[in-house]
Amino acid sequence: MKIPTIHGYIDRRILINFTADPKVVEKIVPYPFRPKIFQGKAIVGICLIRLKNIKPKGLPDFMGVNSENGAHRIAVEWDENGETKSGVYIPRRDTSLKLNALVGGRIFPGRHYYAKFNVQENGGNYHIDFKSSDDTEILIDASETTLFNEQSIFETLNNASAFFENGDLGYSPNKTKFDGLRLKAYKWQVRPLAVSKVKSSFFEDEAVFPKGSVVFDNALLMTNIEHEWKSAKDK
Repeated sequence: MKIPTIHGYIDRRILINFTADPKVVEKIVPYPFRPKIFQGKAIVGICLIRLKNIKPKGLPDFMGVNSENGAHRIAVEWDENGETKSGVYIPRRDTSLKLNALVGGRIFPGRHYYAKFNVQENGGNYHIDFKSSDDTEILIDASETTLFNEQSIFETLNNASAFFENGDLGYSPNKTKFDGLRLKAYKWQVRPLAVSKVKSSFFEDEAVFPKGSVVFDNALLMTNIEHEWKSAKDK
């Protein structure tokens, strides 16, 4: 799906990351994608992102729109012109902006579910929960910290940062194809979050993800990032 370059600001982005059984993830990732394996595990997660002043590049900021959004993500690879490419497959997107829910999949890549978000931020503490139109629910309680989770499969903040920075190309299902969208962040800077509670009805659906097949790994925070969204070739 070809759209004009979109410009705006990531006011806040939280990446909640999990490790998963690759054989389980293989069953839900469609061709031509396959799970990207890190230390023997598939990597899945949720992006909770507040966008500000989103509009076609070149228009003034006051013409932009603001929204809270959630995206379930799976790190993937695929073969293209004899090379291995990597990015993320996004099986679902949720948004607080009714416009996105109405035009997603037609004017903007990927179907979007309308969701009601509850966001509370205070002194480096974050509570975010939402419930979507199909009853999918997410919740996280987290606090800013200087310490990266020492139990993480990535071992260091730099390793985690590099892995997710390379996942800037996302594909979302849209009828018979996959819409491509690339994030161009003007700077890439993540900070660790300490998570006290996290829930996802998507990853907790044991009919899809058997108990124990998905395990929380780490969470990362980005704030005040100017960025662009650019169309990528559909698949």
